Amino acid sequence: MSSLYQYTVASRFLRYVTIDTQSDPRSNSFPSTEKQKDLGRLLVEELQAAGISDAELDDHGYVYATIPSNTEKDVPVICFCSHMDTAPDCSGTGVKPIVHPRYDGKDIVLPDDPAQVIRLEDHPYLKEKIGDDIITASGTTLLGADDKAGVAIIMDLANYLVMHPEIIHGTIRILFTPDEEVGRGVEKLDMKKLGADVAYTLDAGEAGSLEDENFSADGMIIHFHGIMAHPGSAKGKMVNALKVAGEFLSLLPKEKLAPEVTEGREGFVHPVHISGNAEKATVEFIVRDFDTARLGEHEFLLQHLADEVVLRYPGARSEYQVREQYRNMKEVLQHHPQIVAYAEEAIRRTVGTVRKLPIRGGTDGARLSFMGLPCPNLFTGEMALHSKHEFVSIQDMQRSVDTLVLLVQLWEQGS
Repeated sequence: MSSLYQYTVASRFLRYVTIDTQSDPRSNSFPSTEKQKDLGRLLVEELQAAGISDAELDDHGYVYATIPSNTEKDVPVICFCSHMDTAPDCSGTGVKPIVHPRYDGKDIVLPDDPAQVIRLEDHPYLKEKIGDDIITASGTTLLGADDKAGVAIIMDLANYLVMHPEIIHGTIRILFTPDEEVGRGVEKLDMKKLGADVAYTLDAGEAGSLEDENFSADGMIIHFHGIMAHPGSAKGKMVNALKVAGEFLSLLPKEKLAPEVTEGREGFVHPVHISGNAEKATVEFIVRDFDTARLGEHEFLLQHLADEVVLRYPGARSEYQVREQYRNMKEVLQHHPQIVAYAEEAIRRTVGTVRKLPIRGGTDGARLSFMGLPCPNLFTGEMALHSKHEFVSIQDMQRSVDTLVLLVQLWEQGS
C-alpha cells in the first residue's frame, strides 16, 4: 500500500463499536434485533459517500455493495464478508472503547470495573503486541471486535481502492450480515443478488491467521417426560422429569467430550440450556466435531445415556430431535485450493507468517461454502471474544487491510 495512505480502520472501528448490535438467540424475527440495522444504515451512508453508489441495506438487515472491476481480464467476483452483530454472552450496550497507545506489556486494568484485568498470563498473544496500540472496552461490556474489526477492515479496503484506482482488481462484492452470533447469519441471504464466485470472511484472530476448516455442528434437544401428581399424594405415582434430566446430566462424560477438557481437533457434546417442570424437562445441546461422521456417534451416546436413565424411572420416557447447524468448510475448500493459496501468499507478503489452525466454532463462511460460495476465514486481530476482556491491535487491523489489498491484486494477476 502507499506509504502516504492514512488508514481509516481504527477511526471506523471506534465509531462502529459504540452502536449496540447484540443479537438475540431467543428471537423469532430476522434479524433477531432491529438495532443491528442501525449499524447497517451507517455503513450504507459511508459507502455511498465514498462513491459506491449501489450500497444498500435490505429488509433482512444485509448490507450489499460493489466495487466495480477496473481490469479487462475475466476475474472471479470476490466477496468480503463480516458480521455486524455482537454476541449475546456479554452486554453490548454503552460500549466505551479505550485506546492504549504503545502497549508496554503490563496487565491492562479496565477503568469502569478495576476487577476486570486483561492479564498477560491469560492472553499470551499480548506478548507479540508490545509497542502496538491496543483497543479495549472499559470493563462493563464486551468491545465488539468480533466482528466490527472485520467490518472496519472491509470498509477501509473499500476506501483505499476508491482512492487508489491504480490498484488493478476484478469486481469486489461487500457483504455485511446480521445474526452470525446466533447461527443465522446467512439464513435469508440472496445468493443470486450477491453474485460472487469466491468469498472470504474477516472474522479470525491473530495476525496471519487463515482458517480453512471448522467444526461440523448439530443442535440436539432431548425431552424427558415424567408423570405429574399432586405432591401431597404422589407416592408411587409421580415421576419427576427434572430429576430424570438431572441424573442424565450427571452421566455425561467428564474427562472427554466436554468443552472444558478438549482442544485442537477433539469434538464435544455441550449442554447449553435446561428448562421444564416435573412433568416435562428439556435439555438442549450443541454437538461438535471436525469429522462430520462422528457427530452421529456423539448423538448416539446422548441417546444411549438418556435411554439408560429412563429405564431407572418406570413410566418416564424420552424423545430426541437433531438439527443440522453447519458443516466443516474443509469439505468444500479442498476442491478449490487456489482460494486458500492466494490468501496464504497475501499473508506471507504482508505479515510474514501464516497461522493455519482449525476453528473450534463456525463462521458465516462455513455455511456460505455449502451454499456454493467457497469461503475461508482471514485474520482481524480480534481476541478474547465475547467477553469484557476483548481487545484488538490497531496495527493488526491495518495489516489485514494490507492483506486484502494485495489479495485482490493476486486474483487479478492470476486470472
